[in-house]
Amino acid sequence: MSGLQDILARVRATPRHWLVTGSAGFIGSHLLEQLLRAGQTVTSLDNFATGHQANLDEVRALVGEEAWSRHRFVEGDIADPATCRAACEGVDVVLHQAALGSVPRSIADPLATHRANATGFLNMLVAAKDAGVKRLVYAASSSTYGDSPTLPKVEDVIGRPLSPYAVTKYLNELYADVFGRCYGLQTVGLRYFNVFGPRQDPNGAYAAVIPRWTASMLKGERCVINGDGETSRDFCFVANAVQANLRAALVEDAQAVNQVYNVAVGDRTTLKTLHEAIAGALERECPGLAVGEPQHADFRAGDVRHSLADVGKARSLLGYEPTHRVAQGLQEAMPWYVAQARRAG
Repeated sequence: MSGLQDILARVRATPRHWLVTGSAGFIGSHLLEQLLRAGQTVTSLDNFATGHQANLDEVRALVGEEAWSRHRFVEGDIADPATCRAACEGVDVVLHQAALGSVPRSIADPLATHRANATGFLNMLVAAKDAGVKRLVYAASSSTYGDSPTLPKVEDVIGRPLSPYAVTKYLNELYADVFGRCYGLQTVGLRYFNVFGPRQDPNGAYAAVIPRWTASMLKGERCVINGDGETSRDFCFVANAVQANLRAALVEDAQAVNQVYNVAVGDRTTLKTLHEAIAGALERECPGLAVGEPQHADFRAGDVRHSLADVGKARSLLGYEPTHRVAQGLQEAMPWYVAQARRAG
C-alpha cells in the first residue's frame, strides 16, 4: 500500500479542513477514515439514502475517540442548497462522493437520479464557490464512456450515454469545467471503474456485483450472471480510489487541475473469471464452503459490454499508481464480507 501511504504522509504534513459528502457510504467512509487517521479536521455529510450509520460507527471504532472528535457530521441532502452551504463553511477541500448510484436504478427512476446527481452536484459547486473552497474533487464515472467501443478507455474519447445515470455523471463533468472557466473553481473529476471493498452494501436490488455474489455464496445460493459471462470490467479496490482522491486534492501542477481522470487498475476481468476468483477467495477464508456453479440471466439494459481503463493520465499528472489488483483486493476485502454475513445471519 505504498501508493496510499505516500500520499497520506503528505496529507499529515499540512492540516486542512475537509468536507466528505456521502460519508456514510462506501468510498466516502474510507476517505473519512483515512483523513481522520492522518490528523485532519473533517466535516462530513450524508442523508442515509444509500449510506449506513453502521459505516460511520465502524470508522469511529477504528480511528478512536480523539480522531473522531475532529469530525463533524451533518445529516442532510445535497439537493438542498442550504445544507450544502452549511457543510462548506470553513472548508478547504471537498471530496464529493454523494450520489445515487446504479444504472438500473436510474432507468427505473430517472427523476431521483437527476435530483441527487445533477441538482445535488450543482448545489455543491455553488456552495463550494461561495465558501471559497480551494478545490473540489468529485466522483465521476466510467459510465460516461457509453457506447464508445474504444479499449482501453481514454479520457478524451467518449460515446453516447446508455442510461440516465451516465447522463448525470457526464453533466457533472460539464458543470465542473464551466465552473472552472467562469469562476476559477479548481475541480478534479475521477471516473471510477467498478470500485469494490469493505463497507460496500451487499443488500438490495442495486447492490454491486462483488458484495452481492459474496453474500450469495455464503448463503449457499447460486450467483446470477447477466449474459454469457464474457462481459468484462476493470475492477478497482477501494484503496486505489482513496489514493486517487487524495492525490487529486493535493496535486500542485496547474495542468493537472480542472481535468478528469480514469481511476482503475488497467486490467480486465470477465464476470466468469470474477465468479471463480470470489469463490476461491471465499473458500480460502471459509474452508469447506461449497460454492455452486453460477446461473445465467439476460443481459441488463444500459450495461456496456467491456470496460478497461487507460490510467496513464492519472499516473503522469497525479502520480497515481494502483497498489491492488483484483486478487489482492478480494483477499483484503473477504474477511470483512464474511464477518458482515455472520453478523447478519
